[in-house]
Amino acid sequence: MACAFNVQAKRETYLGPMELQSRDSQPANAGSAAKDDLTRATITVAWVIILNKPFYPLYVWYLVDDGAVASLVTLLSVPFFLAVPFLAKKSPLAARLALPLVGTIDTLFETKIFGQPSGTEFFFAACIMLAAMSFRADEKLWQYAMAILVFIAFFFSRTFLGAPLQSWSADDLATLLNLNAFSAASLMVFIALRYAGISRRTEI
Repeated sequence: MACAFNVQAKRETYLGPMELQSRDSQPANAGSAAKDDLTRATITVAWVIILNKPFYPLYVWYLVDDGAVASLVTLLSVPFFLAVPFLAKKSPLAARLALPLVGTIDTLFETKIFGQPSGTEFFFAACIMLAAMSFRADEKLWQYAMAILVFIAFFFSRTFLGAPLQSWSADDLATLLNLNAFSAASLMVFIALRYAGISRRTEI
């Protein structure tokens, strides 16, 4: 170890200003890359949601024929999810805020269409999960705000949202409950796998 240290010290004697500047900037660049891992995970989740959205009306049409037309309205949220990857180029934090926010509003919208018994409110859990995993230590105030916002939306959904826009039979609701429970669970598993191992500590 002592020998290796001496060789390194001797080598540093011959480093020019540009080399020193390049070497000193490496940790900072590495830190920036580490910080951006959360944003990259957010973009991946957004694209998974975007690519799966068009299939949801097909599932409803296949399983619950009467609700196929109503389920097409859920595609209105696709442009807002599409905005997340583009927003990330301008502001990574804004993109990480936007995904759970758009997901929360989309869940409220779908609950109004399908009703509480359909299980669409399970997706609030995925939004809470995104709020828990998408922010660094120095962004905890944003994290608090997003988590509280999702809970307020859930409370509003359970308390004030009212009757659904579409009427469903008991059998239809049971089918939708199974579909939405499986979909929400699958999304949460993907989120857990995608964010696994990503550091949320603030890089200095």
